[in-house]
Amino acid sequence: MNNSSRTPWYSEGLAFECTQCGGCCSGAPGFVWVEEWEIVAIAKSMKMEVDAFENRFVRVVGERKSLVEYPDGDCIFLDPESRGCLVYQDRPVQCRTWPFWDSNLNSPKSWARAAKGCPGCNQGRLYSLAQVEFQRRARKMD
Repeated sequence: MNNSSRTPWYSEGLAFECTQCGGCCSGAPGFVWVEEWEIVAIAKSMKMEVDAFENRFVRVVGERKSLVEYPDGDCIFLDPESRGCLVYQDRPVQCRTWPFWDSNLNSPKSWARAAKGCPGCNQGRLYSLAQVEFQRRARKMD
């Protein structure tokens, strides 16, 4: 959407169903930003003290925090055998809101590019415009 008064190209909604393929959890090194409340939730689900969890699974990047990655860029919570997320139910907002990120919603071409690497795009549940926008805005919380 180039202009706030214009209807976005995805006004009829977008289909997405996570297949837990691990594709969005692997690849080039990057950052999975986490807020304190997310760290607490994941630590609790893993039955760990928050400090111990942070020491093992979180790194400080400037003034922010990110999950640790394997040297190849894979998320620390991507199971190397099953390729599933080990903390799926408590995954960070950044992960929960994929693929409804601005970079994928800029244009139909951007969405198609995301869909090439994500078997869940254009499959399963249809998210309404309001639901897509809610997911897109949720990521901007950080």
